Formats: sequence, C-alpha cells, structure tokens
Amino acid sequence: MNEDPVALLPELVLVVGAVVTLGVGMFSPRSRQWAARLVAAGTLLAALVAGVVALGQPARLVFDDSYAVDGLLAAARLIVPAAALLTIGLSVDSVAGTVRETEFYVLVLLASLGSLVLAGAGDLLVLAAGFLLATVPLYGLAGLARTPSATEAALKLYLLGALLGVVMLLGITILSGVGGFTSYTELGAGLAAAPRAALAVGTVALLAGLLFKAGAVPGHFWVPDVAEGTPLGVAAFLTTVPKVGALIALYRVVALIGDGRVDVPLLLGVLAAASMTLGNLAAFAQTSVRRLLGYSTIAQVGYLLMAVAVAGRTGLAVPGLAFYLAAYAVTNLGAFAVVAALQGAGAGADTLAGYRGLGRRRPVLAGALLVCLLGLVGTPPTAVFVGKLTVFAAAWAGGLAWLTVIAAVNTVASLFYYLRWLAPMFGGGASGGRASEGGASGGRASEDGASGIPAPGRGSGVSASTAAAVAAATCSVLLGVAAGPLLTLTDLPRLR
Repeated sequence: MNEDPVALLPELVLVVGAVVTLGVGMFSPRSRQWAARLVAAGTLLAALVAGVVALGQPARLVFDDSYAVDGLLAAARLIVPAAALLTIGLSVDSVAGTVRETEFYVLVLLASLGSLVLAGAGDLLVLAAGFLLATVPLYGLAGLARTPSATEAALKLYLLGALLGVVMLLGITILSGVGGFTSYTELGAGLAAAPRAALAVGTVALLAGLLFKAGAVPGHFWVPDVAEGTPLGVAAFLTTVPKVGALIALYRVVALIGDGRVDVPLLLGVLAAASMTLGNLAAFAQTSVRRLLGYSTIAQVGYLLMAVAVAGRTGLAVPGLAFYLAAYAVTNLGAFAVVAALQGAGAGADTLAGYRGLGRRRPVLAGALLVCLLGLVGTPPTAVFVGKLTVFAAAWAGGLAWLTVIAAVNTVASLFYYLRWLAPMFGGGASGGRASEGGASGGRASEDGASGIPAPGRGSGVSASTAAAVAAATCSVLLGVAAGPLLTLTDLPRLR
C-alpha cells in the first residue's frame, strides 16, 4: 500500500486546521471571531511551511499509487496556501465581525485542501473525490452573503457544477471501464487498447468537469456572475485558487491519455483559443470592474491551457504552467485587493468611471493596481510576463504554433480594456476641475465625489486589503525579477 502519511503533511495540516477553526469559531462570541481568523491564517502558514520543507523530497506515488507527490504537487502546495492567505488578508475589512466570519475561513481552508487533492490525484477515484472537495465548499462561499446577486451567482455556479460534475463522473466511469483500472500507472496501458469512440467520449466528459473548475470554455458561464455578485473575498478566491488544482489535474490527464488515438492537444488548443478570445472580447464592453476581472480570468485560463495542451511534448510545459499559475494567482488577487480596499473605504468603486483621479487621491493603491493590470497583460518585469513567455515557447515547441500566434494577438488586444481602466486613474477629470471653481467647500465635495473615491483621512491607518494589494503587487514584480532561478525550481522531478 506504500502508505506514507508524512508525505501528505500539508494536506493534513489543512484538515486539522479547518476542524480547529470551526471549533474555535463555534465557541467564541462574535466580537472575538478574530481568533478563528488567526487559526485559519496560522493553518495556511503552517501548510505553506510544510510545502517548502517537502520540496526536497523525491517524486513518488503513495497510498497504493493513488496520489502523486512530485513537482507539480509541490508547486500547488506553495501557490494554494499563499493565495488563500492573501484572500483572507483582502477579506478582513469586509468579513470581520459578520455573522458568517468563521464559516468563510473554514470553507476557504476546505476548498484549498480540495485544490491540493486535485493537484496530486493519481487515480480517477481520487480525482473525483478531489473535485467534490474542491467544489462543494465553493457553493457555500458563493452564497454566504445571501444577497440577490450572490444568490444568483451561487445558483449558476451550483447548477453548472452539478451538471458538469455528473458529466465528469460519467467520463471517469467510461475510462475506468474501458481501461480496466482507475490508477493512472495502470490505466494508460489499458486505454491504449480501448475502443476509440468510448475513449473519446470518456475523455471529453472528464475534461468537461475540470474545465468547469478552471473557468474555461465551455464551463465558464459562472465566472463573471461570481466575480460581480459575490463578496470581493469570495470572488477573488473563486477566480484564483480552484484553477491551480484543476489545471494541474488537467495536465496529468492529458499526459496520461496523450495524442495517440484521441487528439486531446488539438481539442485543448481550440478551447484555449476560444477561452482567451471570448474572455478578451467580452471584457471590452464591460463597465463594471469586477465583471471585467471575471472575463479577464477566463482569458488568463486560455493562456494557461496552452501549457496543458502540450503536456509531455516539451520540457517547458511544467515550469511554464507552475510559474504562470503562481504569477496569475498573486496578480489577480492583487487587483481584487485594490477593489476591496476602495470599497472598504466607502468608495463604491465598482465601475471604471469611479476610478477617475485615483492616482491623485490614493497613489499607493493606484500604483498597486497599475502593476497588477499591466501584469495581467504580460508587461515586463512582472511575473505574468515571464509565465506567458514560457507557455508561449512551450506551445511553439510542442507543435501548436498557430495557438501561439492567436495568444499573442489576444495579448495585444487585452491591453485595450486594461488601459480603459488605467487611463482615467492618472488623467485629470475635467468635470471635477470645473466644479472646484465653485468655492472651497463645494470644490472639495465635487472633487471627492467626481470619482467616488475619497482621499484617506490623515488619521486613518492602512487597511488589511490595502496591505494585501501592496504585498501582491510587490510579489508580482519580485517573482518576475527572480524568474530565472524560480523556473529552475518549478522544474522539479515529476511523475508522468
């Protein structure tokens, strides 16, 4: 059975931490729910440390070859806890003291655990269990606020997740039936002799569930509604962390099935092109910054799928996927953290017009948003630039040159809607300038109201979401500067 519980230390830390967080929250008054927050943050920090310690371990399969402890899982063990920590940081201002504060932390821990299980799954049954563990807590997170928009988003997420989850289970049933095994180590040989039609149907059905988790076409419909309708911390988490486990699980499945009898790379290449193109085109017309970020995440998944599509074809696929996931996670969370910081200050900055003059009134947040949005485009020296460059090179080397060209065109096109957001931030508002001529008091009111973003008070401290935004923007730049050695680190031994 090759049982090795120590090999699952980061996952076990999350399990124990979720239980302890729930217990602390249950027996603490609402005014002391910060204790549950500390336990949750400590759990994620401990899981992150455990993941760092485990980096030097050799790649191996544990628990009857059902769980892969390798470089791909090692990357997920670093990205997921760090992203969840940033999520808690940007959520503190809005979640602290609410009725469901503890539930929020517990669900974040459980969903993070599910993403890790997805990333390490080496067996179809473990993959199914990881999918459920990573998905069910998200339904609860999406509906926590109990507002009409959050309810609508949670309903869309649940209905699409239930449908594509059942389709995925159907695919697992077909593949295990025609392959004769559920373990990846034995399933590959069994699928080589399976009927081609059954193999194709099972593969497409299995991919459907994982593409839903990643927020890619055709399972993307929930993303913009969740990004716009749920609380900002929930939106940031759902558009970031689930992608890590889903895309790594997709990589393992593609590497297992290959392109011998079913052209999975071509299928994923088409879906990648569709995701990045649809996401960018839909983002052009958005005036809501949260909905814009939602469509932006769909486009980003398209770029990430490029590395998945060439799984096993080039040595750049794994380092590119792992680094891009880390870069995307920190950059996307940074953009959401800026929006959260402005809403926490009572700014109501939900539209692009609301950010006019932000550079003058909140230069720190404007700088952080500038770094994050230009990072999402892929501008040096940010980390996403290196990630995009690596996956582009991987796709080219893997024989998908046409996809690389489409991705490059989409990258240039995406600059348009990001600049629609950035340009008013550093431009002078004409209406605000004219209104300020009406007197000192009236001018102040007009100046602050023209953009909807108040200047911080002299005695105000730095909010947790502001700190998270600055930290994320700084990490985005630092990851880009240190990309060379980090790419070497992400190319750890892995199981195929």
